[in-house]
Amino acid sequence: MDRTETLLTVPAGAPPQTTSPDDAPPPGAARPSRTWSRPALAVLLLATGLLYLWGLSASGWANSFYAAAVQAGSVSWKAFFYGSSDAANSITVDKTPASLWLMALSVRVFGLNSWAMLIPQALCGVASVGVLYAAVKRWYGPAAGLLAGAVLAVTPVATLMFRFNNPDALLVLLLVAGAYATVRAVETASTRWIVLAGALVGLGFLTKMLQAFLLVPVFAGGYLLAAPTGLWRRIRDLLLAGLALVAAAGWWVAIVELVPASARPYIGGSQTNSILELTLGYNGLGRITGDEVGSVGGGGGRAGGGGPFEGQTGWLRMFGGEVGGQISWLLPAVLILLVAGLLLAGRAPRTDRTRAGLVLWGGWLVVTGLIFSFMSGIFHAYYTVALAPAVGALFGIGVTLLWRRRSAVGGARWWAPAATATLAGTLALTAWWAWVLLGRSPQWHPWLRTAVLVAGLTVAVLLLLVDRLPRRATPVLLAFGAAVALAGPVAYSVQTAATPHTGSIPSAGPFVAGGRGGGFPGGRPPGGLEGPGGAALPAGQNGAGVPAGQNGGGRNGGQDGGPGFPGGPGQPAGDGTGGPGGQRPGGGQNAGQFPGGGPAARGGGMGGLLDAREPSAALRALLERDSDRYTWVAATVGSNNASGYQLATGDPVLPIGGFNGSDPSPTLAQFQRYVADGEIHYFVGGGGFRANGGSSASGEIAAWVAASFPAQTVDGVTVYDLSGGAKG
Repeated sequence: MDRTETLLTVPAGAPPQTTSPDDAPPPGAARPSRTWSRPALAVLLLATGLLYLWGLSASGWANSFYAAAVQAGSVSWKAFFYGSSDAANSITVDKTPASLWLMALSVRVFGLNSWAMLIPQALCGVASVGVLYAAVKRWYGPAAGLLAGAVLAVTPVATLMFRFNNPDALLVLLLVAGAYATVRAVETASTRWIVLAGALVGLGFLTKMLQAFLLVPVFAGGYLLAAPTGLWRRIRDLLLAGLALVAAAGWWVAIVELVPASARPYIGGSQTNSILELTLGYNGLGRITGDEVGSVGGGGGRAGGGGPFEGQTGWLRMFGGEVGGQISWLLPAVLILLVAGLLLAGRAPRTDRTRAGLVLWGGWLVVTGLIFSFMSGIFHAYYTVALAPAVGALFGIGVTLLWRRRSAVGGARWWAPAATATLAGTLALTAWWAWVLLGRSPQWHPWLRTAVLVAGLTVAVLLLLVDRLPRRATPVLLAFGAAVALAGPVAYSVQTAATPHTGSIPSAGPFVAGGRGGGFPGGRPPGGLEGPGGAALPAGQNGAGVPAGQNGGGRNGGQDGGPGFPGGPGQPAGDGTGGPGGQRPGGGQNAGQFPGGGPAARGGGMGGLLDAREPSAALRALLERDSDRYTWVAATVGSNNASGYQLATGDPVLPIGGFNGSDPSPTLAQFQRYVADGEIHYFVGGGGFRANGGSSASGEIAAWVAASFPAQTVDGVTVYDLSGGAKG
């Protein structure tokens, strides 16, 4: 057996360890070489840190919806606890707040800036790679762990989300840590470790609600299958883990439900001011069925989806359009490796670790992948970052298992050619699939797809002849094969790290022909949102799939008496909320060209739904005038509209209707009371969206403002001064 084979050899179904793998390997295992594995891990983590931290602040506020909540939490502990969108605590974001807590604490230490906000996200990414390495290494050796960590590090959607301020970065870390705890629990039937796994999933709920619970059956099933103890002990341990999960997730929910509504902010994303409704509805079963009241773009329960954000459901969803380039580079390979690994495990004992690990990571991939593929509600390509740890783990495990079996150590000789052929075929398939994915961006480094294909097929052929090659050539061949397999993801990840991303629907990699354009089917936004010549902004730029400064007008704006997009090309200026004559606040002369009515308010994808509006210096100065006299310096429809003004001024801005503008917060009566009490200085026009049901309060407020207060235009943006009293 040569050195390469030794380093890749680990025991199949080894008995439980009694010492740390850093001190002694399991019986029968090759002792890990400290002369290479630890330096290799250090290099991997340093390279990951460089990828995730370099130029981190280039994306500015990234997703301003969450950035505004971070800003609010950095100045108000109440806003910090609840995850409020503004420091005056009018309404929360539509998620549980754990990820905001990390970022707000960082901002409290380093001050409000993009770097301070995003560095916890990047560190979550580096930690995820390290924990994944540790989880895979325990049972399959350092080579498998390094491969797993490297795949996670350079998966394009992981590079994107670990440089962004969405909740997914912390969610991935908590779930990978939960998998590690499950691995430790399975080794010795440890109650402590499986309880920790449950607690970590519970914290995942506090990060992104029910998505964390997708792995509950996977972790529980892995422990129930393979823990080396009796059935009733395993069941008891899982019940204790369930209690830990409920405690870790439920304490915050209980506080929110028990505190009187008058003493806390409104729960954003709900129609009844209830965190339980948000959990089970808009952010729960509604994502599966498409029945998401108040959302913009949900499938509404229609077969195959139907809103502008989720695309078509089906078996190939993870491979198609824009989604494929985010996550699917190694998906065909890992599915083959998963099946091959399970065949290798054969009829091993119940506690066999080889099979247990494959069930754990394979269950993660299959359960999460199927949910994402068939959910009819809102789905975005960046959600697939939740698949990246499982893809990395299965790739590292599968390659090392097949390579070990290729040498026929402890197994039948006929497995050697089969394992070699499987490895070669998997590499060839991976190279071909990279060729397909890179072909979706034909103008982006067109030479790369050919180079990957040719190199991959060449290495695959050489793998078939590996026994005829000099032994010294084997490590080089393996390293080259890994490099070829990761060439596409690495290229996409580097491009992603070098490109600023903002908005609510970010996308990794270059523009994808025929993709969803960062959130819209076919790379084209809905009618009325096209840019010049009908072109949509390339995916991965501002995350909205529409040109900034060109999407202020929808064809429904101010015409049909219902929530719509602001203004509209060639139509009366208005905010599209259906006011008298289509003249709700929002507008100005250029409402059809720029969100909010003019070039001074740049950004604001889909009328401010998907991105923040950047006020001009004159508008900012107006909003800051006498700001200390008001609870909110301004109010506007939609959280993203409000976030741009809030981040520019540093003062609370009231986001009417929450993220979609469809939450009943505040009601018209509440808003009128705020105005009468002198709590709001200005109303800034330009919001209003076409939602699936929900409250009409934002439209009623906009209509009342238009009818009751004089308007002024500041650099093309319509502003109403609410401090002078309503018109006679």
